Amino acid sequence: MAIDIVVPVLGESITEATIARWLKQPGDRVQVDEPVVELETEKATVELGAPKTGVLSEVLAAERQDVAVGAVIGRVDDAAAGEAEPRPEPERARPPAREAAAAGVGVGAPPEPDPSRIPASGPGGTVTADDLRSALDLPGAGGPRPGPAARKLLADHGLAAAEVAARGPGGRITKGDVLAHLAEGAGRASPPRERRERMSRLRRTLAARLVAAQQTAAILTTFNEIDMGEVLALRERQRADFEKKHGVRLGLTAFFAKAVVSALRQVPEVNAEIDGDEVIYKDHYDLGVAVSAPQGLVVPVIRDCDTRSFAEIESALADLAARARDGKLRPEEMGGGTFTLSNGGVFGSLLSTPILNPPQSGILGLHKIEDRPVARDGQVVIRPMMYVALSYDHRLIDGKGAVTFLVLVKQAIESPERLLLGL
Repeated sequence: MAIDIVVPVLGESITEATIARWLKQPGDRVQVDEPVVELETEKATVELGAPKTGVLSEVLAAERQDVAVGAVIGRVDDAAAGEAEPRPEPERARPPAREAAAAGVGVGAPPEPDPSRIPASGPGGTVTADDLRSALDLPGAGGPRPGPAARKLLADHGLAAAEVAARGPGGRITKGDVLAHLAEGAGRASPPRERRERMSRLRRTLAARLVAAQQTAAILTTFNEIDMGEVLALRERQRADFEKKHGVRLGLTAFFAKAVVSALRQVPEVNAEIDGDEVIYKDHYDLGVAVSAPQGLVVPVIRDCDTRSFAEIESALADLAARARDGKLRPEEMGGGTFTLSNGGVFGSLLSTPILNPPQSGILGLHKIEDRPVARDGQVVIRPMMYVALSYDHRLIDGKGAVTFLVLVKQAIESPERLLLGL
């Protein structure tokens, strides 16, 4: 009995997906829930498992094809689960023409030879049996057999049939085979300088949202710089004990997450969003963290950062980032954030203006830590400095609120004990 493989509901507001790749091919055996296909949505790439143990009997949607939620994209035949693999029957040789005629097989006039395929003479001045078989299009001819249109192309381009890969029925070389061979030769002789690929669904969605953010929000960016010396020294002192106790590395994300939550409490409009002519103020702090994955930029969300410890934040980030790189994030892990952190510094960015992640009203861009000369108590000293950038929706957040928010983050990072004292 054939069981349908159906595109499931993949998340709120998601109505279709794209077939990223089939992990199994028709004829492959599969176990129940074993991944058979990857589906790419606007938020994540998810694996779809087999509905039953059996054999993947049909694939009804090709890779890169868009499919709607509820669509049947393949079938698993569970009746074939215990059957042995079918063995192909050996091909029987066709009987010689004289024996076939005597047996009543294929009785009739033999095929007319194609004069263009019969050479004047073979090696030694004679026409060989293989030459005659090829001219009559009979089996046994040496090498692959070209069709009429293919023969003309071969002759026009001075090609031998043996040079071309035969992909036609019965080992015949088709016109398409010759054209493909010529195209491959042209590509080797003159490599193409351009190539065209279809954008992934994630990239298309990201592009649309970024354009929408620019068109619908009044985005403004304010900057500041942070002396990272104190927090780097604290991290270095406690790194080994932290990792030994919690089993996760102590990064900078947890410090910034805690600093951001503290600032959001004091400037609540940065944690709010506009809904029509109303403002939704949020008393929960779900921080999105931009992660670069092979399929594009994704923003998984660390929930309730106000109640999580440093170790819990770093552990959640490590898990989300690893699954983002493997394409295993669930759609619900990508939505519902109230504010976003984007660290371009890991790629060497010194300064940037991040774009809002709608419907959020603020995003904090972190950048490369770089030793720079700064003035301290009338002296020029070298300090590890980081530029930070807050992009915000000016429809909701005034300049005073934006600058105040950024200053509060700066103070918390430059004096990390403030985070412990709730200042």
